[in-house]
Amino acid sequence: MKRLDQLSFKQLRALQLVAKHGTITAAAEVLGVTGPAVHNQLKTLEDIIGAPLLVREGRYRNSLTAQGRAMQRAERQIRATLERAIGTIEALDKGREGAVVLGAVSTAKYFTPAIVARLDAELPGIKVVLKVANRSETIEGLQRGAFDLCIMGRPPREPLTEARPLADNPHLVIAPPDHPLTGQLSVGAEALRRERFILREQGSGTRLLTERYLDRTIGLEKARVMEMDSNETIKQAVMSGLGIALISAHTVASEIETGRLAVLRVQGMPILRKWYLLTPGEFEMSGVTRRVRDWMVAHAGGCLPDIALDAAGPAPPG
Repeated sequence: MKRLDQLSFKQLRALQLVAKHGTITAAAEVLGVTGPAVHNQLKTLEDIIGAPLLVREGRYRNSLTAQGRAMQRAERQIRATLERAIGTIEALDKGREGAVVLGAVSTAKYFTPAIVARLDAELPGIKVVLKVANRSETIEGLQRGAFDLCIMGRPPREPLTEARPLADNPHLVIAPPDHPLTGQLSVGAEALRRERFILREQGSGTRLLTERYLDRTIGLEKARVMEMDSNETIKQAVMSGLGIALISAHTVASEIETGRLAVLRVQGMPILRKWYLLTPGEFEMSGVTRRVRDWMVAHAGGCLPDIALDAAGPAPPG
């Protein structure tokens, strides 16, 4: 086994230039060193390889032996590999290549795949890994640095994050299409008192919004409620006639479009919130994360479904 650990790129470069220009003197001029310096590099390389690398042709010119041609190919391959590595590093530094972990609360799962698909098309050198969880799990992920970026409707107080608005997040009241209230032009508090509201689990941002709305309209203690653990279960419960629900419009866009759910014209609806893009405050942002963040702030809103909001009446007091 040859002593590969003693090989140097300078030795290979000297051999390449002698092969190209034919003489040690010419190679030395290109390298900006003396002829003896180049000769020593080549002699050391031959000692390491254990074979002659050059053969003299005529009085001055040198050419490569078979072993020299093998080392010449190796030099070209090494140089190409290093050039690719440098290009990759430059791309990483400038945010053109790399991977970004994007967290999202479960309510955002209805549009985040569309965002990832557009990112994949427009920033092809960047891999985006999407991780969806409920709000409490997403906040825990932010705390331990599991996400480079995160989409959420209501930024947490802890951990410290930078929040940039992405798009409006309208909330409305849904009911089955044959519900008696679907034909009313304006649904007020008195009608809502007779309805059961389907709520998300404790800790959900949608649940907190619903409880606040019920508290200032009909009184939370007077409201009839039932708890479900996901948006999908809530939608099925409403379609089955178990109750009505206040929910993000982006979670029910498909069902509204196909007529499986109806939007009630409830006074004070829609409640407009925002979708935010969060960046962890305690972790240094990479160039690729910065590029994805800037792209999302500029374009992510266009990936959300268009919804014809059917609501009437002024917002309730408070």
